[in-house]
Amino acid sequence: MSIDPNQPLLSQDELTALSTVMADAPGGASTPYNVDLSLVKHDLTSEDSSLGVNVASLDMINERFIRLFRLGMLELLRTSPRLNPSRVQILRFGDYLKNLKLPLSVNTLRMSPLRGQAMVVIEPGLIFSSLDSFFGGFGRSVGHLSPGRLFTPTETRIINLILQVFFRSMKEAWSPIAAVEFDPVGSEINPQFAQIADDNDLVVLSRFEPEANGDASVAVGFIDLVIPYISLKPVRDLLRSRVQTGDGNDESDKVWRHELTAAVDEAALELRVNFGELDISLQQLQSFQPGDLLYFKKPDWARAYLCGVPAFEVEVGSSGQQVACRIVKSIRPEADA
Repeated sequence: MSIDPNQPLLSQDELTALSTVMADAPGGASTPYNVDLSLVKHDLTSEDSSLGVNVASLDMINERFIRLFRLGMLELLRTSPRLNPSRVQILRFGDYLKNLKLPLSVNTLRMSPLRGQAMVVIEPGLIFSSLDSFFGGFGRSVGHLSPGRLFTPTETRIINLILQVFFRSMKEAWSPIAAVEFDPVGSEINPQFAQIADDNDLVVLSRFEPEANGDASVAVGFIDLVIPYISLKPVRDLLRSRVQTGDGNDESDKVWRHELTAAVDEAALELRVNFGELDISLQQLQSFQPGDLLYFKKPDWARAYLCGVPAFEVEVGSSGQQVACRIVKSIRPEADA
């Protein structure tokens, strides 16, 4: 391809449009020429909350956990708190801390094999309700506490018992996904001192809060499990898959399969034998009288239907005083279609 040095590379209209863009743009020469392109702002310092963690799987884990937790609390502390899991949230750690009111039982822990630290936050209402039930009360809570109030040794013992039930129940709830272990690290009354993540880092919040029953004196407080979002990345592929609902017990699976098979074997089915078929018009049908003969070509085998689905080719005859049919072969409905 030859280029004429006397011929400009751009036309006059193109040069005019280019000079107009350069003159109007506040950035001058640094302004891109592709003004029609749509740009999306991306902050490299901000984590993305759409990296593949399946929140639905976490919701299913929490549903299973709360059932185990209620049973464990009833067995150990003689109380079954009316807690329900709310939907799992992904939010910034700083935003989570803003909505908390002191004092709280803030317990940091390691959740092996996940990296980093997580924390369990227990509101005092749950602690005092469990304490009252443990000593024979009706599970009533207390009013507002001063922000700097520390927990007594008896209250700390109740907190440790709650954590034991919490860890055991959460471990079993996670078992279909991964084998996790909980190792306590420390405890505080102010979550600001439990820096499991920076304020701008994302965390996964699983909150278990009381039912709204209208009686504040017996309402219990919430309990939170806060996990740094980055800690879940090693198991995000497992969380993408469905949580198994079985308990992994082969013996129970065999019993369930046997019972299901026995139940299916008792199901009643309608068997209908079709000797032949005729194609007639409506006029012929209306002209039929008692005693009329219908002629048709008899097929080699009659056909037996199960609930309207062709199942067997049969030979029709008699056995003693009974009309009977002998199965010649089975047929596949899809092959017949």
